[in-house]
Amino acid sequence: MDAQHQHLAYLPPEIDHLYGSNIHILSDPLALTMLARLGQKGVVQPEVGRLVDGLYRTLAHIAIAAEFPREVRAVPTRMVDLTPRGIWTGETVAADTSTVVVALARAGLLPAQVTFEFLNQILAPSSVRQDHLSLGRQLDGTGRVTGTALGAAKIGGSIDGSIVLIPDPMGATGSTISAALRHYQDVVVGKPRMIIAMHLIVTPEYILHLRRHHPEVVVYAFRVDRGLSPEDVLQTKPGTRWSEEIGLTEHQYIVPGAGGLGEVLNNSWV
Repeated sequence: MDAQHQHLAYLPPEIDHLYGSNIHILSDPLALTMLARLGQKGVVQPEVGRLVDGLYRTLAHIAIAAEFPREVRAVPTRMVDLTPRGIWTGETVAADTSTVVVALARAGLLPAQVTFEFLNQILAPSSVRQDHLSLGRQLDGTGRVTGTALGAAKIGGSIDGSIVLIPDPMGATGSTISAALRHYQDVVVGKPRMIIAMHLIVTPEYILHLRRHHPEVVVYAFRVDRGLSPEDVLQTKPGTRWSEEIGLTEHQYIVPGAGGLGEVLNNSWV
């Protein structure tokens, strides 16, 4: 075994912040370019779908490389017919890692499918499954979000010892992930090995919600949006003046954000 392939270190580039060690806000100019295009006014299908596909392939790559367990494999290459040295040996992602992808209707359906297919290329397909939850925002009379309601669920079995991935584009208030996790805690058998939330954009309010209610959740995101914060707060390292950081309108939409991505992805404006 070549020493260069032993004990591989993988540290994805991240912005410097004070939100805690479980929160990974990536520093990726190419992903930010694609994300800016995704949220741009006037960009619609089919381009929106292609952008989400590309962004989630990148996000899945980073989260899997950083968090999944490893194993040492010896793989015969095509050169093995010419020399017994034609075997590559090195550290890889452990192929039998039990993984559950949670598809959240509706904005999370395409991200979950992309992540699910990506995992099936890397892991043993028998180790990967996809669950489905139908969740919707609950609003009061003023249009303000008061919570998230579960409409239906299709769960494939226990999550005991599994890595649970939740690919949901927008981490706004935290009500959606709370509703999903409550369902798994109350109804589904087993304790997961790890829970990873995979977002394109999150808010300071969302991160604070996780810290208070689900501190075990690991977050990977391309951007933290706090666009309604005072100008002087925007000049500080994220998390320095956390209580003054604002990323949500009074109706819980992210600013600058990307608009109603569920509507845009599905060409359904309700």
